[in-house]
Amino acid sequence: MFVGRLRQACSRGTKTRRWPFVSCCCYLPGRMAKLHSGKGDHLDRTKENTRQQILTEAVVESICDLSPTVKSLSLRVNNEEFSFKAGQWVDFFIPELDGQFTGFSMTSAPGQLEHDGILDLAVKCSEEAPAHWVHHKCQVGSKVRMRVGGDFNFDPQDGDQSKDLLLIAGGVGINPLYSIVQHVVDLHRVSLQRGETAYKPGRTVLLYSARDEGELLFREQILRLCQEVPDMSLQCFVTQQQEFKNPSQFPRPKVGRITQEVLKAELSGLHGDQTLSYICGPPPMIESMAHHLSCLGVDSANIKFEKWW
Repeated sequence: MFVGRLRQACSRGTKTRRWPFVSCCCYLPGRMAKLHSGKGDHLDRTKENTRQQILTEAVVESICDLSPTVKSLSLRVNNEEFSFKAGQWVDFFIPELDGQFTGFSMTSAPGQLEHDGILDLAVKCSEEAPAHWVHHKCQVGSKVRMRVGGDFNFDPQDGDQSKDLLLIAGGVGINPLYSIVQHVVDLHRVSLQRGETAYKPGRTVLLYSARDEGELLFREQILRLCQEVPDMSLQCFVTQQQEFKNPSQFPRPKVGRITQEVLKAELSGLHGDQTLSYICGPPPMIESMAHHLSCLGVDSANIKFEKWW
């Protein structure tokens, strides 16, 4: 269930372009200052990132509310040359805004685009013109243009060594990590079908923090995926909520932030140098999580984050 639409795993056919196994900003203490240098323009913030040259038209197929502040868009793409890797984003162009654009991360897996020609985005409400358009003017049938970019991704190939994943999300930072989670499930399904010739995912641990339960996007879908894949787990945290519904259909989230002790406990069940850590969320959270992981002995080359947040 990719937000109610998870398909059978995609075959990794010859038309799929081979990108590096992972490529994104790695944690180095001196580089973290960039996270606090001011938000700036999207294009300026991402000028050093990989970008595809293809600018593709897409049509809005559906819109729904994921939370009081976040809307989900499903977009149909009629261009076989358009592709992305789990974790990447798109430059999102809205024709009526005279060339203004911003970046939104995919929340669906690459396999959904390959099979159905559909990709999903989740957009948090803000006064930024493109986000405001999504929340107040966008409708089914609206046309936009997109261009894939970003070096924060997970794209293993057949023959690559199995990796464990520690995914750490804050707020709408869940978006690219949800794409990665779904891609891991697709890879798991392919490995069951094809056996030793396919990439076999290792353990996947997702730590997800939000203000309150209402902002824990995709929780139901992720829990369902965890039931399908034995080596996948989700642990949720809320920072501004003390009271909870009882009974609830979901496990109760922990109250408080993701701490170094939490990270240490999760890392103890993963395979050290064979573990990749992906962090996406507000800049202070990224800095804190990367620092904790470094203090716990995680190699800086294995700590990945979306630095333009």
